[in-house]
Amino acid sequence: MSAPSPAAQLRDLRPDWLNNPKIWRTEVLAGLVVALALIPEAISFSIIAGVDPAIGLFASFTMAVTISVVGGRRAMISAATGAVALVIAPLNREHGFGYLVAAVILAGVFQVVLGALGVAKLMRFIPRSVMVGFVNALAILIFMAQVPEMHNVPWAVYPLIVGGLALMVFFSKVTTVIPAPLVSIVILTVITVGAAIAVPTVGDKGALPSSLPVPGLPDVPFTLDTLTTIAPYAFGMALVGLMESLMTAKLVDDITDTHSNKTRESIGQGIANIVTGFFGGMGGCAMIGQTMINVKVSGARTRLSTFLAGAFLMVLCIAFGPVVSDIPMAALVAVMVMVSFATFDWHSIAPKTLRRMPAGEIGVMAITVVTVVATHNLAIGVVVGSITAMAIFAKRVAHLAEVTAVTDPDGHTVVYRVTGEIFFASSNDLVGQFDYVGDPDKVAIDLSAAHIWDASSVAALDAIETKYKQRGKTVTIMGLNTPSADLHDKLTGELTGSH
Repeated sequence: MSAPSPAAQLRDLRPDWLNNPKIWRTEVLAGLVVALALIPEAISFSIIAGVDPAIGLFASFTMAVTISVVGGRRAMISAATGAVALVIAPLNREHGFGYLVAAVILAGVFQVVLGALGVAKLMRFIPRSVMVGFVNALAILIFMAQVPEMHNVPWAVYPLIVGGLALMVFFSKVTTVIPAPLVSIVILTVITVGAAIAVPTVGDKGALPSSLPVPGLPDVPFTLDTLTTIAPYAFGMALVGLMESLMTAKLVDDITDTHSNKTRESIGQGIANIVTGFFGGMGGCAMIGQTMINVKVSGARTRLSTFLAGAFLMVLCIAFGPVVSDIPMAALVAVMVMVSFATFDWHSIAPKTLRRMPAGEIGVMAITVVTVVATHNLAIGVVVGSITAMAIFAKRVAHLAEVTAVTDPDGHTVVYRVTGEIFFASSNDLVGQFDYVGDPDKVAIDLSAAHIWDASSVAALDAIETKYKQRGKTVTIMGLNTPSADLHDKLTGELTGSH
């Protein structure tokens, strides 16, 4: 069999979208739709952070372009986000824009370090019920973010939104060659401009930039005082950004049935924020709403769509600013409402599902949703939901440790058989399940069907031995598996002072 030609080898190395025109078309159009949807969002987040709209748009451009190269999750969109804006807004308000930029760069450094240390592995501890709650809360937040655009507006906005939704539903059934959101945006823009309908437009959100961002150093004194001022904000931004990005990556993994490199994504987020900071941007992380437009609505699957979302964003702002400014906000509101409905996991709240789900898991999902919606912070919701899930799990497992006693026929020895998991939640109950007064002189504790997990378990066993010794009785612990025996040998007598 002959070796493949150099041309064939080169084709194999090229990304999928270069070898397949259909993929190329999907990725290009998806990038265009996302770029259009990014503009009002980036401007809104700039307002939250207290900076000029151009700063948010620059951040979205540099984040998307950089993460398309260094990120670990293909087709995921990173840009300026509301969560990051909320974290760094107080710093900008109290110390000025230079400190904000410095914090963005430091946050990127923190993310690179955390990524290298393996923070992405913590994702395995987030239960499915928290993930479902996260997704549903996200859908609710996306919808709620559109409500202000439907309040105190001309009556024409409402039929435009309804028309936009109808167009997307109709075109998605007729053809998938051109993304339905793009068709809806174009048609509604033509209608409003052609008929001179006075409705809020993208231009009303703020002025679009007329030139590309220029790299430079933040305008701050490079002193220890500056570092101590920005470090808490930078660390908070790093954690929030990583959590949202890793949760979004996991969500896209599930939607596309593919695996992503979470460690690379964590480091990539850091690099993207460092680059964004040096270009004077406000920083960011993965954008879940825009990612859903890209992956779920438009069908994008490669890095090309992410890169083009950023590139098109600047092209649209700089070269086609007047045209983009005329896009009615109603068109983009319709797109985001469609995204919110597509994102929500309707199966999770179906009566049939709720009847079968354990009450604890339903509670965790509900707590996650309520916390996120109440705080408008996805990271806080995930933390609260995960802690709640762990508490419920610990309580459930604590009841699995059981003690049964069997007295030998001669009446001189009693054998206690312990089964289950012994850890901080179950070890407290363990001490009270022995008859210290009524038992014979010899006591054996059989742990062959149990496992010792922590110092609390060893301390409980030491306490049991102490109580028997105070009554002149001997205790033999047997049946420990190797990890349990190692932990017991290492800590026994060091925790209660009984030996």
